[in-house]
Amino acid sequence: MRPRRCTLPADEAGRIVDRLAGLEEIIRPEIIWQALDASGRSNSRACRLTHEVVLWVVVAMGVLTHLPIRQVFKHARRLRVGEQTPGRSSLCEARQRLGVEPVRQLFQRVVHPLATPDTPGAFYRGLRLLGCDGTVLDAPDSKANADAFHRATGPRGAGAFPQVRKVSLVEIGTHVEIAFAVGGWQDSEPVLAEQLFPQVPPNALLLEDRGFFSYAAWKMLRARGVHLLVRIRSIMVFTPLRRLSDGSFLAKIYPSSQDRRKDQNGIVVRIIEYTLNDPQRVGHGERHRLMTDLLDETLYPAGELIVLYHERWEEELTFDEQKTHQDPRRVSKPAHLRSETPNGVRQELYALSLGHFVTRALMFQAAAQATLDVDRLSFTGCFHILQCRLPECDSRTPETFDQWLAALLWEMQVEVIEPRRNRVNPRVIKRKMSKWKKKRPEHRGIPPLKKRFQETIVMLN
Repeated sequence: MRPRRCTLPADEAGRIVDRLAGLEEIIRPEIIWQALDASGRSNSRACRLTHEVVLWVVVAMGVLTHLPIRQVFKHARRLRVGEQTPGRSSLCEARQRLGVEPVRQLFQRVVHPLATPDTPGAFYRGLRLLGCDGTVLDAPDSKANADAFHRATGPRGAGAFPQVRKVSLVEIGTHVEIAFAVGGWQDSEPVLAEQLFPQVPPNALLLEDRGFFSYAAWKMLRARGVHLLVRIRSIMVFTPLRRLSDGSFLAKIYPSSQDRRKDQNGIVVRIIEYTLNDPQRVGHGERHRLMTDLLDETLYPAGELIVLYHERWEEELTFDEQKTHQDPRRVSKPAHLRSETPNGVRQELYALSLGHFVTRALMFQAAAQATLDVDRLSFTGCFHILQCRLPECDSRTPETFDQWLAALLWEMQVEVIEPRRNRVNPRVIKRKMSKWKKKRPEHRGIPPLKKRFQETIVMLN
């Protein structure tokens, strides 16, 4: 047993945050200690909010997203008569002392691809399907966040909130976000994506949208044994080397126009061009182009690759799960994140991803037991089940814990949704303009009032 410096009383198993015992099915206590040791976080003196306790609370914030931090602590620890819950300021200061690195270390140790070759929709001819794409999230409107992440700019001025840009690497078949890179509005998605490429496992097929392609990244990924299927811009020029039987053709990509003219340093790729003949579909009549290193049209027919590329939208569903369903505040509150400092934002992003992984890992277990495609389970339903049942976990003995886990997985198994409809979903928004005046720089950072309201009243004759 690791020596503890927390002054709060523990349960029989030595847990301080004993109502989070259910999370130990995915996040083992020894991994918490490893993350703290790797980041150099150790408590030199005894206190209530040790780094170990606060790290568990931060992880719980990624699951109990509907609660403020003080209520998260209350949900994490059983009621003891006479024990006072730490105040919000104490918990926020403890988060600041903990920092980002322990949560990053925990994420790297816990999160991993879940799919096996038997997982429906997770592999294509032995290649693990991964997607890479980006999204933006609103951060609270503080000066620190604005300086670190910047605001969106446009013809009508700066955006309402600082915006965090996140590029993620997602396992398509399970929606697991296995890695991500964080920047601000000013950072480009391709640059952030380069931070993720070393974490792509070999023998994977990486699906990318337009704008992510670069010759250097292609060469580096291929050298590591990673295969690619990417959508490319229409302005790219190719000279067909050979037409294939399925309508695709072989061509070369070059690092520069000079190399193209001299035909040096070229890499042979396969180009697939197609259009859509359904007027109801987005992209109807446009020329779509895919590029891949899978050159054999017999082993990898163009029709299969075209359909396969559109599996990349599973990553967009991962973003939707995190931004809309995992955090109900998104519906009523513009700022998705709650932290007013850049380090707090980064810490929170890791906590949200860990909470998402815990939910997805339990869903994966539930689907495997019921021989279901995990896509047939409702993320929202399973996430709410975890929120409701987590405090009920009885961890007094291994038998009682197993009973709780079996009941949890059974309840998740019945959250089956209908097969996806063949539907159209235009990329439009409902509300673009507002009747209210725009918030401008002079409206931010207003000093506090010097007079009370009653002191400002002037009676008129």
